[in-house]
Amino acid sequence: MANGYMGKILMVNLSDGSIEEQQIPDSVYEKFLSGSGLGGFILYNNIPADADPLGPDNILGFVSGLLTGTGSLFTGRWMVVGKSPLTGGYGESNCGGNFSPAIKRCGYDGIFFKGISEKPVYLYISKGKAELRDAGHLWGKDAIETEEMLIADLTVKRKPKVACIGPAGEKLSCISGISNDLGRMAARSGLGAVMGSKKLKAVVLDSAKKIESHNRSEIRELNEKCNKWVQFQPWFLSGNGLRILAALLRFLPIPTAMDGMLWKLMLRKWGTIALNQYSVELGDAPIKNWGGSNLDFTKEKSNNINPDTILESEVSKYHCYSCPLGCGGICKGKFPNGETHKPEYESILALSGLCLNDNMGSVFTMNDRLNRAGMDTISAGGTIAFAIECYEKGILTKDDTDGLALTWGNTDAMIALMEKMIAREGIGDILADGVKKASEKIGKNSDQYAIHAGGQELPMHDSRFDPGFAVHYAVEATPGRHTIGSQMYYEMFRLWKKDKALPGIWLMYRKQSKYKVTEKKAIHAAASSKFVNVLNGAGGCVFGAQIGVDRVPFFEWLNAATGWNKSPAEYLEIGKRLQTMKQAFNIKHGIDPKSTKPNPRALGQPPMTQGANRNRKVDVDKMIKDYWQQFGWNTDTGKPSDEMMDFGQK
Repeated sequence: MANGYMGKILMVNLSDGSIEEQQIPDSVYEKFLSGSGLGGFILYNNIPADADPLGPDNILGFVSGLLTGTGSLFTGRWMVVGKSPLTGGYGESNCGGNFSPAIKRCGYDGIFFKGISEKPVYLYISKGKAELRDAGHLWGKDAIETEEMLIADLTVKRKPKVACIGPAGEKLSCISGISNDLGRMAARSGLGAVMGSKKLKAVVLDSAKKIESHNRSEIRELNEKCNKWVQFQPWFLSGNGLRILAALLRFLPIPTAMDGMLWKLMLRKWGTIALNQYSVELGDAPIKNWGGSNLDFTKEKSNNINPDTILESEVSKYHCYSCPLGCGGICKGKFPNGETHKPEYESILALSGLCLNDNMGSVFTMNDRLNRAGMDTISAGGTIAFAIECYEKGILTKDDTDGLALTWGNTDAMIALMEKMIAREGIGDILADGVKKASEKIGKNSDQYAIHAGGQELPMHDSRFDPGFAVHYAVEATPGRHTIGSQMYYEMFRLWKKDKALPGIWLMYRKQSKYKVTEKKAIHAAASSKFVNVLNGAGGCVFGAQIGVDRVPFFEWLNAATGWNKSPAEYLEIGKRLQTMKQAFNIKHGIDPKSTKPNPRALGQPPMTQGANRNRKVDVDKMIKDYWQQFGWNTDTGKPSDEMMDFGQK
């Protein structure tokens, strides 16, 4: 293949052990791309409507992007897809590292699993041969131990690439994920539980098929122009300087639009931890289970998560495959016991500000432990915060919590509760499936403290600060995700630079205008969803995209890799098709699109009386209807027409 994609998938039936290659027509790639687009297409057409997410009819797919391995930059992401046990609908999780090119070097754009094995197994692909092997000796091992054991056993000329689950996935926790690169997580949607239900411990890949491109010389030319933007790195603020800047911005009545180059400078220097104090001061970081504010997590507390302080323990930086930026890091010394990944912003705030925990050492400890267990740090932090508030309100007592005093900022109790969740012991068994299912079991009106959208815990970006997050938390087929869109994301994507039909943005605007519901904002939100669908079909990194599509040329790379010569507007039409297909999947599986709104607290209902988001309220109902209208779906039900939902194998 000289067009970016491999043209085949592998279908593994774990019930009978059969393994089958399936050819995918070129027309499917032109309509759905690869990555999560191809994954969604396979799921939509092959999972029956009444399938149990943890049963044999569910399909779990590991998919690589269309641009992965073509020579383009920022295109090393892989995705895992399946029916989510957390939300009951379309599940998708995105991860970096080096697993994505390994899928394509085996000759496939995706590897899919159906059925359930009688005993623990792992899939091993080497030199064009795929086989299921016994994993009994690996069952019960944590994710990092599993990967290290498999690499030690199977390395010949080169190290194989491994994706695996830890104990949380084995115990079918609905907030468990899938690990690669020794602790990097495809964490969201609870798809680790799907892998565990199938008794599939790991996928191990060791092949070296060539990945072809239509025009590699053009890709190289595009890379050179892109890299000039990426490598530009003048002197920049300190961590404390960022906090002061955010505090000043909080008081400005007329803010400026966000340019992705500023975010790039922050990422290149610190990684995502650049946002730690910056987001607390602005009101972007939810505090105290979304019931508190920057006044609860004061400068004295947030100084303990200062990005400069965290970098003192960073011993090396790392890059995902094909990434010129390198925002990841390995830490050792000051905080962690031993060597571990630098925690990401989402993990840090979920385990600190959300629970009023200012002990950074404990955040390192919990982050590492959750990575090893294969449990989503966002959902784990949100669930711990939920339990703490239930304890504070008297809904849970020490008799319920196995003697734990679940008070705000009680580090020892948080760690102990986390261990119970991983082991599914005592109160941990109730909490291991996330806040929605826990509140249903606990009762006593605890659902008012369960902060989620459609069953998935909300990430660490407050929709009262940026109402665009509220829209995407509610309308995405995989709800409660922060990597799709917001008002700020549209500013950074700069899509209007490539598709002239899209509205641009004002460089400066009144802060209160963010909360006005307009058609223009609906267009922005719909365009972001369409674009990120294209991005996830290509295997692209959202951080690269946030530098701006006029600087990081994803559309041009797609044309150079495939030879298609499509316009940006035509690619966004593909994104619209993918969004509609995922919506159709949810409707097929009984999900009411109106049921995935975030918890009212996250929308300012009632509004906060103090802090950065004081008196702010988000009219998400009108925003949702306007968004649906942009896709041509029914504005009362969120349902596409029957004609729009025809995604058969034709």
